[in-house]
Amino acid sequence: MIMFTLKKRETMGKENISTGIAHNALAVGTYLKGDIKAEEDFRIDGKLEGNIECAGKVVIGPQSEIKGNIQCQNTDLMGTIVGNITILETASLKSSVRFTGEIVAKYLEIEAGAIFNGTCKMLN
Repeated sequence: MIMFTLKKRETMGKENISTGIAHNALAVGTYLKGDIKAEEDFRIDGKLEGNIECAGKVVIGPQSEIKGNIQCQNTDLMGTIVGNITILETASLKSSVRFTGEIVAKYLEIEAGAIFNGTCKMLN
């Protein structure tokens, strides 16, 4: 199994401070088998077979296919996801999502047209 760890960059010996604008991406047409760990926001538009652990927001684009678990601060789900997700704040299931699994989140938003097959547990 391959594991990628994305860390904050250092410039001239000083650590860059996250502004919330920086993000990482897995583009359309890209397939990755392995786990992703990221300290910044992450957007996936390709295919991933593995788990995602992110300290920021994870966006799963409308053409993406994910088989694995997701753990992050916030998420916008638009593609096909099979797995369990744990979100510390808001899980937003957009109208194009096809989600199968368990959601654990503080807040859950589901748009009309979203397909959600699974269970949900709300955090306090």
